[in-house]
Amino acid sequence: MRLATYNIEWFANLFDRDDSLIADDSWSGRREVTKAQQIEAVAKVLTAIDADAVLVVEAPNTGKAQNTVRALQNYAETFDLRTSHAVMGFANDTHQELALLFDPDVLKARHEPVGQLDDKIAPRFDGVFHIDLDVDATEDWVRFSKPPMELIVETAHNTIFRLIGAHLKSKAPHGAGSRDEMIRLSIANRRKQLAQAVWLARRVETHIEAQEPVILLGDLNDGPGLDEFEHLFGRSSVEILLQAGLYDPHAAQAHRRRPGSVPATARFERREEGRYLEALLDYIMISDDLRDRHPAWRIWHPFRDAACWSNSELRDALLTASDHFPVTLDIDL
Repeated sequence: MRLATYNIEWFANLFDRDDSLIADDSWSGRREVTKAQQIEAVAKVLTAIDADAVLVVEAPNTGKAQNTVRALQNYAETFDLRTSHAVMGFANDTHQELALLFDPDVLKARHEPVGQLDDKIAPRFDGVFHIDLDVDATEDWVRFSKPPMELIVETAHNTIFRLIGAHLKSKAPHGAGSRDEMIRLSIANRRKQLAQAVWLARRVETHIEAQEPVILLGDLNDGPGLDEFEHLFGRSSVEILLQAGLYDPHAAQAHRRRPGSVPATARFERREEGRYLEALLDYIMISDDLRDRHPAWRIWHPFRDAACWSNSELRDALLTASDHFPVTLDIDL
């Protein structure tokens, strides 16, 4: 089975209020890319990776008129993708939903959130988490702006596992009017992100203790060297999740004492500097009980993956579709 996570930048902009595609020459949310160009590029990438299930990060919006599942299934039908069914968890207010596109002939998936809203240890993901992260005797109250999606998945071979899709809060200090305010906002955002990671880790530990296989995937917006505040709290959100009993070889490599060349799953243009920034943000983490299922990870990076580089059509599609690249996991399930 092949699982994938793919952050599709500004995907919601490609759909109208009736969840139909806007395949015209108007600009998408991506710089110098039209909606029609991005729509086609995303389809080429999804066809190339040929996953049995894809976590779509920044999926189309659910609101008063729009519906994420309907939009994704319309998209899959338009391009005859075998991942023809979609499921999502809790909707949010950011126009960036989390949803799973999947092949119904390979697996079944349903939303099954765990925990109670008033649980003090690990509440349900649409609840409030109480934690004192900075040891100041003051309890912080944390909410997910994008509640993680919790699914129970059953494969055609009757293997059952828990799948958690996540998109943690960005650390960018938006709205800062001064250097001091930027520092304050950056530290506050870092604190919130770590609290979300602790919350996720506790849920993962609950499943592991119950001997339920777990796969956590998505955009964790964390990796080595992303900002100057990453060492302030002693560990990153990725390290917190690894310590909960999860494994991802790219995360493990990046967090070694001497990591060497760090993998990258995203590429952002820094126009004011005349260069691109690359970062490791997207992960597929598995519990230890799945490590004997012959897992094999791949980052579909247009310049670092030899097969992607040699296929000019795929390489261009990866660069046009999003500022993130898909990560896939092949595993015997």
